[in-house]
Amino acid sequence: MNSALFVQKRKSHMELGEIYFWTATINQWMKLLEGHDYKQVIIKCLEHLSMQNKIEVFAVVIMPNHIHLIWRIKEINGKEKPHISFLKHTAHQFKKLLFQESASRLDAYQVSAANKQYEFWQRDSLAVHLYSREVAFQKLDYIHNNPLSERWQLAKNPGEYLHSSAAFYEEDNCNYSFLKDLRAEF
Repeated sequence: MNSALFVQKRKSHMELGEIYFWTATINQWMKLLEGHDYKQVIIKCLEHLSMQNKIEVFAVVIMPNHIHLIWRIKEINGKEKPHISFLKHTAHQFKKLLFQESASRLDAYQVSAANKQYEFWQRDSLAVHLYSREVAFQKLDYIHNNPLSERWQLAKNPGEYLHSSAAFYEEDNCNYSFLKDLRAEF
Protein backbone atom coordinates (compact mmCIF):
# COMPACT_ATOMS: atom_id res chain seq x y z
CA MET A 1 0.00 0.00 0.00
CA ASN A 2 1.20 3.54 -0.77
CA SER A 3 1.95 5.22 2.58
CA ALA A 4 2.08 8.62 0.85
CA LEU A 5 -1.72 8.47 0.67
CA PHE A 6 -1.85 8.79 4.45
CA VAL A 7 0.55 11.72 4.81
CA GLN A 8 -1.45 14.69 5.99
CA LYS A 9 -0.86 17.95 4.12
CA ARG A 10 -0.97 21.30 5.85
CA LYS A 11 -3.78 23.59 4.75
CA SER A 12 -2.60 26.70 2.94
CA HIS A 13 -5.85 27.90 1.36
CA MET A 14 -7.02 31.38 2.40
CA GLU A 15 -10.29 33.12 1.60
CA LEU A 16 -10.21 36.80 0.63
CA GLY A 17 -11.25 39.13 3.44
CA GLU A 18 -10.66 36.67 6.30
CA ILE A 19 -7.90 36.87 8.91
CA TYR A 20 -5.41 33.98 9.11
CA PHE A 21 -2.43 32.83 11.10
CA TRP A 22 0.06 31.82 8.40
CA THR A 23 3.41 30.05 8.59
CA ALA A 24 5.94 29.70 5.80
CA THR A 25 9.10 27.66 6.30
CA ILE A 26 12.41 27.78 4.49
CA ASN A 27 13.09 24.63 2.49
CA GLN A 28 14.66 21.85 4.59
CA TRP A 29 14.43 24.13 7.63
CA MET A 30 17.69 25.83 6.65
CA LYS A 31 18.42 29.02 8.59
CA LEU A 32 18.38 31.35 5.59
CA LEU A 33 16.60 34.12 7.50
CA GLU A 34 19.35 34.58 10.10
CA GLY A 35 20.95 37.35 8.05
CA HIS A 36 19.65 40.93 8.18
CA ASP A 37 19.39 41.27 4.39
CA TYR A 38 17.09 38.25 4.18
CA LYS A 39 14.83 39.62 6.90
CA GLN A 40 14.70 42.90 4.99
CA VAL A 41 13.47 41.05 1.90
CA ILE A 42 10.50 39.83 3.98
CA ILE A 43 9.80 43.29 5.41
CA LYS A 44 10.05 45.07 2.05
CA CYS A 45 7.70 42.59 0.40
CA LEU A 46 5.12 42.96 3.19
CA GLU A 47 5.43 46.76 2.93
CA HIS A 48 4.89 46.65 -0.83
CA LEU A 49 1.86 44.34 -0.73
CA SER A 50 0.38 46.41 2.08
CA MET A 51 0.90 49.68 0.22
CA GLN A 52 -0.77 48.10 -2.83
CA ASN A 53 -3.76 47.33 -0.54
CA LYS A 54 -3.46 43.59 -1.26
CA ILE A 55 -2.92 42.57 2.38
CA GLU A 56 -3.30 43.79 5.94
CA VAL A 57 -0.67 42.58 8.41
CA PHE A 58 -1.59 42.38 12.09
CA ALA A 59 1.42 40.48 13.44
CA VAL A 60 4.76 39.18 12.23
CA VAL A 61 7.79 37.33 13.49
CA ILE A 62 10.77 36.43 11.35
CA MET A 63 12.61 33.45 12.77
CA PRO A 64 15.90 32.00 11.42
CA ASN A 65 14.10 29.42 9.25
CA HIS A 66 10.42 30.38 9.16
CA ILE A 67 7.98 33.23 9.48
CA HIS A 68 4.63 33.60 11.17
CA LEU A 69 2.07 36.20 10.16
CA ILE A 70 -1.41 37.17 11.15
CA TRP A 71 -2.83 38.77 8.07
CA ARG A 72 -5.79 39.34 5.82
CA ILE A 73 -5.58 38.73 2.09
CA LYS A 74 -7.68 41.58 0.70
CA GLU A 75 -7.61 41.10 -3.05
CA ILE A 76 -5.97 39.21 -5.89
CA ASN A 77 -2.54 40.44 -7.01
CA GLY A 78 -2.72 40.12 -10.77
CA LYS A 79 -3.76 36.50 -11.36
CA GLU A 80 -2.69 35.12 -7.98
CA LYS A 81 -3.36 35.60 -4.31
CA PRO A 82 -0.84 37.84 -2.53
CA HIS A 83 0.66 35.04 -0.45
CA ILE A 84 1.75 33.38 -3.69
CA SER A 85 3.23 36.67 -4.91
CA PHE A 86 4.99 37.01 -1.54
CA LEU A 87 6.56 33.56 -1.79
CA LYS A 88 7.64 34.08 -5.42
CA HIS A 89 9.07 37.56 -4.91
CA THR A 90 10.98 36.72 -1.74
CA ALA A 91 12.40 33.57 -3.36
CA HIS A 92 13.63 35.61 -6.31
CA GLN A 93 15.28 38.11 -3.96
CA PHE A 94 16.85 35.34 -1.87
CA LYS A 95 18.33 33.87 -5.04
CA LYS A 96 19.85 37.22 -6.00
CA LEU A 97 21.34 37.73 -2.54
CA LEU A 98 22.78 34.24 -2.35
CA PHE A 99 24.23 34.50 -5.84
CA GLN A 100 26.03 37.72 -4.81
CA GLU A 101 27.25 36.24 -1.52
CA SER A 102 28.13 32.65 -2.32
CA ALA A 103 27.15 30.40 -5.20
CA SER A 104 27.94 27.35 -3.07
CA ARG A 105 25.36 28.45 -0.50
CA LEU A 106 22.84 28.88 -3.31
CA ASP A 107 23.44 25.28 -4.36
CA ALA A 108 21.80 24.08 -1.12
CA TYR A 109 18.43 25.25 -2.51
CA GLN A 110 18.80 23.65 -5.95
CA VAL A 111 16.03 21.28 -7.04
CA SER A 112 15.34 19.05 -10.01
CA ALA A 113 12.10 20.49 -11.28
CA ALA A 114 10.83 21.37 -14.73
CA ASN A 115 9.52 24.78 -13.66
CA LYS A 116 12.32 26.03 -11.39
CA GLN A 117 15.95 25.62 -10.52
CA TYR A 118 15.77 26.59 -6.82
CA GLU A 119 13.22 26.20 -4.05
CA PHE A 120 13.50 28.45 -0.99
CA TRP A 121 10.13 27.90 0.66
CA GLN A 122 8.65 24.55 1.60
CA ARG A 123 5.44 23.82 -0.27
CA ASP A 124 3.35 23.22 2.83
CA SER A 125 2.54 26.69 4.17
CA LEU A 126 0.06 26.55 7.01
CA ALA A 127 -3.02 28.78 7.14
CA VAL A 128 -5.30 28.75 10.19
CA HIS A 129 -8.49 30.76 10.00
CA LEU A 130 -8.84 33.05 13.02
CA TYR A 131 -12.57 32.75 13.55
CA SER A 132 -12.74 34.16 17.09
CA ARG A 133 -11.04 36.66 19.37
CA GLU A 134 -9.82 33.83 21.61
CA VAL A 135 -8.13 31.96 18.75
CA ALA A 136 -6.69 35.16 17.27
CA PHE A 137 -5.07 36.25 20.52
CA GLN A 138 -3.77 32.77 21.26
CA LYS A 139 -1.95 32.88 17.90
CA LEU A 140 -0.77 36.45 18.55
CA ASP A 141 0.81 35.31 21.84
CA TYR A 142 2.35 32.31 20.10
CA ILE A 143 3.95 34.54 17.45
CA HIS A 144 5.37 36.97 19.97
CA ASN A 145 6.69 34.26 22.29
CA ASN A 146 8.26 32.15 19.53
CA PRO A 147 11.68 33.90 19.79
CA LEU A 148 11.74 33.18 23.54
CA SER A 149 11.21 29.44 23.22
CA GLU A 150 13.82 27.07 24.59
CA ARG A 151 14.78 26.08 21.07
CA TRP A 152 15.53 29.63 19.91
CA GLN A 153 16.34 31.84 22.92
CA LEU A 154 16.59 34.92 20.68
CA ALA A 155 15.38 37.37 23.36
CA LYS A 156 14.50 37.56 27.05
CA ASN A 157 11.06 39.12 26.46
CA PRO A 158 8.90 39.49 23.35
CA GLY A 159 9.36 43.26 22.90
CA GLU A 160 13.16 42.86 22.72
CA TYR A 161 13.09 40.80 19.55
CA LEU A 162 13.46 43.30 16.71
CA HIS A 163 11.99 41.13 13.96
CA SER A 164 8.58 40.89 15.54
CA SER A 165 5.46 42.95 16.05
CA ALA A 166 5.58 42.37 19.84
CA ALA A 167 6.86 45.88 20.61
CA PHE A 168 3.88 47.31 18.71
CA TYR A 169 1.46 45.51 21.03
CA GLU A 170 3.44 45.75 24.28
CA GLU A 171 5.03 49.20 24.03
CA ASP A 172 3.08 50.93 21.23
CA ASN A 173 6.37 51.02 19.33
CA CYS A 174 5.68 50.52 15.63
CA ASN A 175 8.82 49.33 13.83
CA TYR A 176 6.88 48.43 10.68
CA SER A 177 4.76 50.82 8.63
CA PHE A 178 2.44 48.04 7.47
CA LEU A 179 1.20 46.88 10.90
CA LYS A 180 -2.46 47.17 11.82
CA ASP A 181 -3.87 46.54 15.29
CA LEU A 182 -5.55 43.16 15.63
CA ARG A 183 -7.41 44.42 18.72
CA ALA A 184 -9.51 46.64 16.45
CA GLU A 185 -10.73 43.61 14.49
CA PHE A 186 -12.36 41.59 17.30
